Amino acid sequence: MTQTNWNVELHSHTHWSTDCLTRFEEIIAICERRGVDKIAITDHNTADGALAFQQIAPQLVIVGEEIFTTKGELLAYFLTETVPSGLTPDETIKRLRDQGAVISVSHPFDNNRKGAWKQEDLDAIIHQVDAIETFNARCLTAAENEAAQAYAHANDLRGTIGSDAHTPMEYGKATQRMAPFTTAEEFRQALTDAQPVTALSPFYVHFGSKFAKWTRDMGLIEQPR
Repeated sequence: MTQTNWNVELHSHTHWSTDCLTRFEEIIAICERRGVDKIAITDHNTADGALAFQQIAPQLVIVGEEIFTTKGELLAYFLTETVPSGLTPDETIKRLRDQGAVISVSHPFDNNRKGAWKQEDLDAIIHQVDAIETFNARCLTAAENEAAQAYAHANDLRGTIGSDAHTPMEYGKATQRMAPFTTAEEFRQALTDAQPVTALSPFYVHFGSKFAKWTRDMGLIEQPR
């Protein structure tokens, strides 16, 4: 019997991120419309939103987090609790490994974002991670993703693909076709043969993030607790 691969979104945000206003119910509906079988919720510096979302949609949600270290951002999957921001990459990776998490590196060569990595800092931790984000739909040009793909290839690392979705139009923009998985190890292995489905988002999606931050700064919308 032929195994049907899943369509998996590996980088997305919810209203638990300060730069996103999209709520769980809307994301569920979008995934149903766009044929997204699994979605990793990788809110900034917290897994709490993903854990809450998983209680609502356990078959859909992979609990993740996008973590700001002292050198750059990391993506993590299959978390059981938040790893705080502001730690060194080594300490962040240690805490993630203690949870059995799978670790990728967010948009490593996108110098338009604070989370970009310097080459020497990335080289120092590259053999401690499982993957590199080789395509991020929010990169402004193809060059940043091409550099990530070349780096992953040179270091014999798996790639993760993600929309980095913050606004409704972005969810499912860039995904991976993956063999079904249940555990972190099965997920890690499925990444090896995953097939990318990629498309860059238009530049103006970044204004959606700025608007979300502005509404929060103005106190018009409260941050979840």
